[in-house]
Amino acid sequence: MPVIQFEEYKVKLNNILPTMEVVEKALNLDAAAKEIEELETASARPDFWNDVENSQKVQKRLKQLKEKTEKFSSLRAAWDDMMTLCDMAIEEDDDSMLSELETDYAKFSETLETMRLSTLLTGDYDANNAILTFHAGAGGTEAQDWTQMLYRMYNMWAERHGFSVKLLDYLDGDEAGIKSATIMIEGENAYGYLKSENGIHRLVRISPFDAAGRRHTSFAAVEVMPEITEDSDIELRDEDIKMDVFRSSGAGGQKVNKTSSAVRLTHIPTGIVVSSQVERSHFQNLENCRNMLRARLAEIKEREHLDKISDIKGVQMKIEWGSQIRSYVFMPYQLVKDHRTDYEDGNIDNVMNGDLDGFINAYLTMNAGK
Repeated sequence: MPVIQFEEYKVKLNNILPTMEVVEKALNLDAAAKEIEELETASARPDFWNDVENSQKVQKRLKQLKEKTEKFSSLRAAWDDMMTLCDMAIEEDDDSMLSELETDYAKFSETLETMRLSTLLTGDYDANNAILTFHAGAGGTEAQDWTQMLYRMYNMWAERHGFSVKLLDYLDGDEAGIKSATIMIEGENAYGYLKSENGIHRLVRISPFDAAGRRHTSFAAVEVMPEITEDSDIELRDEDIKMDVFRSSGAGGQKVNKTSSAVRLTHIPTGIVVSSQVERSHFQNLENCRNMLRARLAEIKEREHLDKISDIKGVQMKIEWGSQIRSYVFMPYQLVKDHRTDYEDGNIDNVMNGDLDGFINAYLTMNAGK
């Protein structure tokens, strides 16, 4: 009987109400509404656009707050619509709306879970854009190809979530793949979600570069940092920075320019090195480097729970191969497993096409319980 199925959905909808109330409280929507009113009043003043930099920040903040409140309002409306649909179907004994209800409930549940997880992002930089740097491990072409596969995977994750991607640095591999690359993923909470991806990623597969068809294990490092603006508390002192200018290297193509405008910055107190060679302008590459350096210092400060940037020691930046956070096994079976949360996904094609939300959600949930 279709009535039974609709009754079951009514029970599900009622059971999920406490979760909605927790999310609503965590989103602090009353405070958001008050701030929206204040920002709209400020933006209506005749002199609002006299300070362009500040006005842009106000508009950005206003957009974020409105999106947050509108998303929850849409979620609440979806709950009301599904409950109404159930009542109508039960009253008319009509199962023609069951398929629609199943689709709507699945979408509703996914949206609610995403919003619930967003309330766990309480770090100082969680709302910021994310800067991802990829490094190939030992192993030559095989490791460089694996690094490019990860580069593609995170680009596709960003596309799935409607985030934009900006290329900051790119160094081609010797024969295939990439030796290193840096991208910035722009979108609200990008760093909060992607900070779970910081670490060593391990690949096991039959190498396409091995004529004997042997199984290979490769490693690549992914560093995830928040974008930090000039007006943050992360200060870069000129006397602490060494700058080198060089000609772009690699196989070339559209990704790099051919002039001596590439920039490498070394942070002397910590030994951190960043570089940018994708822009044609020396000044643009320098700005990219300063943003990356500021981001890396902020990420370490947050990860190590330090009070001051001066507490960061260079030894903390060393990558220890073998301490992988996740394994991607293509052969002899197919499985992606996160070694911190024990979350697994056997659909490796989906994962490599950017379906990482299960891993990210598991990590956020685990940290929320600490």
